[in-house]
Amino acid sequence: MMLARPVSLLPVRSRSQLGRFIRLPERLYRADPHYVPPLRAERRAALTPRGNPFFGHAEAAFWLAVRGGRVVGRISAQHDRLGRDRDLAQFGMLAAIDDSEVFAALLGAAEDWARTRGFARIQGPFSLSINEEAGLLIDGFDTPPMLMMPHDPAYAGPRLAALGYGRAQDLLAYLCDASAALPPAAAAIVARGLPANVTLRPMRRESLAADVAALVTIFNEAWSENWGFVPITADEVAHMAKAMRPLLHERLVWFAEVDGVPGAFGLCLPNLNEAIRDLSGRLLPFGWAKLLWRLKRGTVQTARVPLMGVSRRHAGTLTGRLLALHVVEALRREAAAMGIQAVEMSWVLAGNAPMRHLAEAVGGRAYKTYRVYEKSLAS
Repeated sequence: MMLARPVSLLPVRSRSQLGRFIRLPERLYRADPHYVPPLRAERRAALTPRGNPFFGHAEAAFWLAVRGGRVVGRISAQHDRLGRDRDLAQFGMLAAIDDSEVFAALLGAAEDWARTRGFARIQGPFSLSINEEAGLLIDGFDTPPMLMMPHDPAYAGPRLAALGYGRAQDLLAYLCDASAALPPAAAAIVARGLPANVTLRPMRRESLAADVAALVTIFNEAWSENWGFVPITADEVAHMAKAMRPLLHERLVWFAEVDGVPGAFGLCLPNLNEAIRDLSGRLLPFGWAKLLWRLKRGTVQTARVPLMGVSRRHAGTLTGRLLALHVVEALRREAAAMGIQAVEMSWVLAGNAPMRHLAEAVGGRAYKTYRVYEKSLAS
């Protein structure tokens, strides 16, 4: 009987190693019809300090798992100094063959990195931040992921559990039929309109900086008390806006203003994954042309709402619930007018009853579940 070759860990320190790190999931998951290779150039920028403002308040390390000269897994370990839990490190970017030794080596590297820095717990996956891709897919493997949402093999969750990782939190994705009429109860509320002091409006490109500032303020206020909250910085939002400029449409960013002050917002983005599924992660030589044509011609039929929120002074009030419903309905209506057939609202904390109620009130159904795992690092 032949013994399996040992697994070695290779720290990612060079440009070529980072390239292997980025391309690995394309090889591992190419037989999965629902896996969408991300754009390699975008991933390289996201994983380098010069290309991602995340590194302005965080540190990270990356490893490749190698067996017999072949890369069989990857992982990151990171810590975000803006997070509230000072004893908590994170892992992410997890991809590996279905092998217990490979998973043990990868998670062991992340755990050792966290221990040497004095952290008592490790949590993930986050790639790299909770404000980027969060959680491991544990239910809903039969459809492709939306923009900035992960897709994982079914074996990954059990492999983490076998290494002592338990559930820290579940995140839900809701899918809404954009062309369907609102359910009667929500339709009746929307039909009654808004109070005279409330204005619903789309994003204004001529005052984009002010709208971005309002969005950051509302988001950080709205989510500040929620599990896992890490504030989005102005630099990160500006970076995201620049990267997502081809996707941004003023009719898919809405604000509700109360007495002229922004009190709620919602952001919807066409699903980039739908447009890049057949590009194999490459924009050259013809990928850019295909991508821009698909976005310009409006052939993308799915979208995602990655950010929304109600300001703290309206949170939990009847006015706040009304603002949120009207913002979501405006996004749904405008998306449908642009030919979008389905909109994902994600992610939603499993324990966030108000957000789940809102998603269900507008006809959404929970169709994917992502799990954040946690492990104590006590000896």
